[in-house]
Amino acid sequence: MVLGFPCNQFKAQEPKSEEKIKEFCRLTYGVSFPMFAKIEVNGKNTHPLYVHLKKERPGLLGSGSIKWNFTKFLLDREGKVIKRYATATTPQKIEPDIQKLW
Repeated sequence: MVLGFPCNQFKAQEPKSEEKIKEFCRLTYGVSFPMFAKIEVNGKNTHPLYVHLKKERPGLLGSGSIKWNFTKFLLDREGKVIKRYATATTPQKIEPDIQKLW
């Protein structure tokens, strides 16, 4: 299952309300997966989920931050963080890793 967590920490690209963001994603990209509340993924107010994700799978060269929107994490059915993907990684490129978990 894909889960979306909007964040406005990247050049203020998500200034709208959560409902407006959900509507935009649905109408523009056909998003049908759950979209959650807007959160922070970096800094002192980092959401606990992202504290955990970044700890388990740091970025390039051990970076603890999210560099840009659309960073993706793959978790197994038990919630173990399997892999982290860069912003530019398409869902199609992640599919083989998902298939391995089935």
